Amino acid sequence: MGCGATKTSKFNRRFDKDGHAIPAAITIKAAVLIQRWYRQYAARMEMRRRYTWNIFQSMEYADLQDQIKLYNFLGYLMDNFTRSSSERKLISHIFRENEVCRDAEWERYFSFTNIDVPDIYAGPRLTFPLDMDQVADLVEAFKNKQQLHSRYVLQLLLETWRLLRVLPNINRVSTCHSKEITICGDLHGQLEDLLLIFYKNGMPSLEKPYVFNGDFVDRGKDSMEILLILFAFLLVYPGDVYLNRGNHEDHIINLRYGFTKEVLSKYKLHGRRILKLLQKIFSWLPLVTVIDQRVLIVHGGVSDTTDLALIARVDRHRYVSSLRPPKKKTPSRINVYANSERLPETVLCKNTMGSLTFPKPFGARDSFQRRSLQDFSSTMARTLEGEFEVRRRQAEFSLSSFSKSHSILSTALSPDSEPDSSQLTDNSNDEWKQILDLLWSDPMSQDGCIPNEVRGGGCYWGPDVTEDFLNRHNLQLIIRSHECKQDGYEFCHNRKVLTIFSASNYYEAGSNRGAFVRLGPDLVPYFVQYQVTHMTRGLSFPQSVKRTEHTAFKALRELLFVHKSDLLSAFQEIDKENTGLICLNDWASAIERVLHLDLPWQVLHPQLLSSTKEGKLDYQGWFRDLALKKPRSQHIEQTMLETLYRHRSTLETIFRIVDTDNSGLITFEDFRQTLKLLSAYLKMEISDEVINGLVISTDTNNDGSIDIDEFMEAFRLVDKSRLERGQSLLKLKQDTDKCLTSQTVDNPASQTEDLL
Repeated sequence: MGCGATKTSKFNRRFDKDGHAIPAAITIKAAVLIQRWYRQYAARMEMRRRYTWNIFQSMEYADLQDQIKLYNFLGYLMDNFTRSSSERKLISHIFRENEVCRDAEWERYFSFTNIDVPDIYAGPRLTFPLDMDQVADLVEAFKNKQQLHSRYVLQLLLETWRLLRVLPNINRVSTCHSKEITICGDLHGQLEDLLLIFYKNGMPSLEKPYVFNGDFVDRGKDSMEILLILFAFLLVYPGDVYLNRGNHEDHIINLRYGFTKEVLSKYKLHGRRILKLLQKIFSWLPLVTVIDQRVLIVHGGVSDTTDLALIARVDRHRYVSSLRPPKKKTPSRINVYANSERLPETVLCKNTMGSLTFPKPFGARDSFQRRSLQDFSSTMARTLEGEFEVRRRQAEFSLSSFSKSHSILSTALSPDSEPDSSQLTDNSNDEWKQILDLLWSDPMSQDGCIPNEVRGGGCYWGPDVTEDFLNRHNLQLIIRSHECKQDGYEFCHNRKVLTIFSASNYYEAGSNRGAFVRLGPDLVPYFVQYQVTHMTRGLSFPQSVKRTEHTAFKALRELLFVHKSDLLSAFQEIDKENTGLICLNDWASAIERVLHLDLPWQVLHPQLLSSTKEGKLDYQGWFRDLALKKPRSQHIEQTMLETLYRHRSTLETIFRIVDTDNSGLITFEDFRQTLKLLSAYLKMEISDEVINGLVISTDTNNDGSIDIDEFMEAFRLVDKSRLERGQSLLKLKQDTDKCLTSQTVDNPASQTEDLL
């Protein structure tokens, strides 16, 4: 016994390099120091990860606010300008929720039969009804970067539209003893995440049902491919694949966040028809999915007024955009072409045109800029909308094959049927708020329900609202998406609200994991996390954090630069004696007053300031490390450059709206009107001289039109220090090449010897 104990203590001894035994107390003390150091290191890394995350999220939500403010402004113009005004004509086409056509007329417009597929086309060829083999081939083709021909795109979308029109607002799903249901959150055009989900979990099938919880499109580069895959699976397994609408399934949001541009670049010839059909499909997507009458799946969330009984009765297709309530209905209809040229001429639609309204004064614009969607809706002039589109049947659609669904569709949809005008109700505003809350809301830790001023739409709801909602509807869990989470999922409200987000590397490579959740008959969530690794392969955790941090601060520096004039004014207001110096506290408070990002600026200052003198900042030299890559013109002043870059996304959105033929080009006159709209929105004057200078600098080929993409590229920030380093390296390389060339010319014999 004793020998064993002696041996153990002997073998556990530590020795220095000279062979002397190290006392155990010193060993323990060293271990404690190492452990303490590691904990401090881990805490610093976690702090860096969190403030990087806050930067990304604050800037994302600020951009959403800008989008909603712009849409409110355009809606204000529509409601307060005469129909003959040039401003109204420019933007009226995006507010055509009141287009009324029989479904048969729309189907003639969306017809694909006149589109030929050339023999050299090497992509997948689809025949309908689809089967699983074709869908698997489609997935493989997209994996290999192939593109589906526009004929098959239109055909697939048209079949999807027909199917969605018979689905209810609320999908009802049940588990059985042998099934698990997989729920996926936002994908945002990131095809690699969807392929990784299928690799880990298997493709949708009769034995493996899926719920995809909205936000399939925007931001990523493969939104179209994701939609086609999901719609194809929906057609093959209509009783096992369920799609909820997200706030990005909205043609207005798509103008700003990339999906519209993606479709037009991939399908130049038929892109306009594809976008119009997708607009209709998005409006027909179901709003909610309920599993086993116990789990609610919704994209955004709920509010203190959310009522599933009312949601089940909503005419969801009327809400083409969730950003604006539709016009009320009226039985009168006249031909749309009396007042519009921009609708497709092949569609014989009819439209309600109200009486002409005289322009009204704008009123207080300061208050207008701060309004959320809920505030703004109360000021809108609402006339009844003449939309007599065929009502979809409120029927459960839980068949297991497309052949069965096709037989139902042929009898359920009658293109000649119209609802009686007496059935039309006057509760569109209440319905709109219900849909807005479902798609845009976020949970908060405090009790109550308040407007979501951060996003500009929907609400923030607290644990008490969750408890009340679950009790009223006999539910136990809400699963929602809509917010990026660092680990791909997150519980809140006493684990009664679960956020699931499936787009990994959302802000930057390494910024977050994606996740999906599986629910069995016991309704206990099982999570699977993942991350597309080709962008982060080989990077350690500190390297990944550093890379993400660099991207976040680069974007933040750009934002600071384009607010230079406002920041300098704020600093000078503090610096009463014109010393050119302010303390860090004043610097931080001034930045927050200008940007309203709610960031810990004093914590971030080491990353944003190169140097300070005795705790003071030389704010006049603060922007020396940043530069603006100016357009090819000397006619534009610096403040105008700042303004254009600061509102770059808003300007591009207006361009996309004005570009009614989706060509990527607009005329000089439309360009002028665009800048006039921007000036009215920003409450600033843009003179004709400045506009002419922009035209001269942008129309490089003198063809009389403005290329939108080239114009937007002209206003791009670069890091001055990095630019200077790049220029010095280029100069060094040129000098070296010149030196080598001169040596070769001076000594041609040495060149011959080298060659030999």
